[in-house]
Amino acid sequence: MLKPWNEHVNGMTWGWTGVRGTWASPEAEHSMSEMTKLNVNWVAIALAANQETPQSTVIPYWNEPTVTDNEVLWAIREAKRHGLKVCLKPVVNCANGTWRAHINFFDDEVPGEPSWAEWFRSYRTFIKHYAAIAEAEGCEMLCIGCEMVQTDKRDKEWRALIAEVREIYSGLITYNCDKYQEERVTWWDAVDIISSSGYYPIDQWEAQLDRIEAAVKSWDKPFFFMEAGCPSREGSAVRPNDWSLPGGPSELEQKRYYEAMFEACSKREWMQGYMLWDWPARLYESEEAANNDDYCMYGKIAAAVISQHYAGTV
Repeated sequence: MLKPWNEHVNGMTWGWTGVRGTWASPEAEHSMSEMTKLNVNWVAIALAANQETPQSTVIPYWNEPTVTDNEVLWAIREAKRHGLKVCLKPVVNCANGTWRAHINFFDDEVPGEPSWAEWFRSYRTFIKHYAAIAEAEGCEMLCIGCEMVQTDKRDKEWRALIAEVREIYSGLITYNCDKYQEERVTWWDAVDIISSSGYYPIDQWEAQLDRIEAAVKSWDKPFFFMEAGCPSREGSAVRPNDWSLPGGPSELEQKRYYEAMFEACSKREWMQGYMLWDWPARLYESEEAANNDDYCMYGKIAAAVISQHYAGTV
């Protein structure tokens, strides 16, 4: 039986990409403490393990640069010390720089070629490792995958993985599909909550929310944005998913984006919040905020917009 869920997520994604040695430190403690000042009530603790290429079938989550289990335990416990609910979010990246959405194999197995069966075998071990940690530490939610567009079509494998996870993890389960993919996943009934990456252009919010609403209501599931945000960079409001977009630093660009997103989403009764992207374990100095053009909003004028909005939706 799937679990009911009707709360609002005033969340932040913390710690990405989970580089070994950057968590469980005074800097990380400072980062978590500063994050709580934005009236957050949830945190997605996000870490990555690297497979070599999109066609590799081994996910060595025990190797560097992935954070150690002790660092993960520290982050969960530190978040809970601040009174936050926790979503543990283990993610697979490709070490060669290819985006994980392109992890892909032949539809049918071919002798001598890497296969979906081999990859999912490794991926199940990876996710179940962190599911056990999430259960032991009382994490309220587990995100079992992120933006893995080419894997989404593997309905049978995802259902089997979720069933195995539920044998060891009793909390809420979600999957973070990529932007524009909300209506394409065929196995939403197997998870408790639908979530996606909400990097939509500032002038398209109404149209995109109309589309997402139809998808969410067809499954009769709760929904929130597991990722959403915008770099403080000129031009980023129309391409918020492009972290390499050329342009000078612009706090105003980021502020405008958050104002537009919050205004549009607040009109939708089915929208249950955000895990904003993102808040690193090591923050830049606050006096450097005006020259920082990344997603983090620490020390920037967007922080006040977020804090105010979150304070009004507790």
